[in-house]
Amino acid sequence: MSVYPVIMTQTTFTDRDNLTYPYEERGLQFGDGVYEVIRIYNGTYYLLNEHVDRLYRSAKAVKIEITSSKEELTNLLIGLLVKNDMTTDGKLYLQVTRGSAPRDHVFPMDVAANMYAYITDAPRNTTNLENGVSVITERDVRWEYCYIKSLNLLPNVLAKQAAKEQGSYEAILHKDGLVTECSSSNVYLVKDGEIYTHPATARILHGCVRMRIEQFARDLSIPFNEEGFAVEDIALADELFLSSSTSEITPIVKVDDQQIADGKPGKVTKQLQEAYVEDADIKTRSMEH
Repeated sequence: MSVYPVIMTQTTFTDRDNLTYPYEERGLQFGDGVYEVIRIYNGTYYLLNEHVDRLYRSAKAVKIEITSSKEELTNLLIGLLVKNDMTTDGKLYLQVTRGSAPRDHVFPMDVAANMYAYITDAPRNTTNLENGVSVITERDVRWEYCYIKSLNLLPNVLAKQAAKEQGSYEAILHKDGLVTECSSSNVYLVKDGEIYTHPATARILHGCVRMRIEQFARDLSIPFNEEGFAVEDIALADELFLSSSTSEITPIVKVDDQQIADGKPGKVTKQLQEAYVEDADIKTRSMEH
């Protein structure tokens, strides 16, 4: 994975090798911070404003003050693309922590937040998008504020690792028998032409792509139901798919060795994928470059 040399920090830019923080950094020692991952297609951010808005919501929820305005941050992120002469497909990682201070559970006084962002190459995984993926199910043991995109990701990491060790792409999480989301994506069930997914409560991350999917469904006259479904419902699904900034809209064709329908991406999923490609202007920009 290629990391571009120029990174953004606070209100300026620097070489990636020049960025250092003290070992008493609250993101490192407490997971006391929030983050975003933003997709880039042909050198242009996709859903940039939505991600910036969510970053500020997450920061406010954990009482971290971002001194830059949304407009200032947006301009910095665009400048990061320019500084790196970024013209391909990639992703941006953006992190904000409460800052650097002597280790104490209580918030430090008069300490500025630490912020940095960097870009890596991330080609589209067309094989997964066209053929679908297998996933596993895992019990959801995360905290109760999953709508905050915080750095506290150990349960997600363990679930994702469990999936990898079983030769799968993702892990569908469930709590009290009800499916919430995946370890790093939202998940949807399709039955009789209707989409079902967990409501946008505190128990899931309100995905930026998820919000777009709801819009796509509305435009395509596909019923979009914010209704949770049970693990037992998966075996009866006509289609399953997941979404995230890096996975786009990826079909799920097998869950815990149980084939979904005919084992191929379904009609509704394909319709949404086509809407995504059009909305992200992927084909148009690909032809221009």
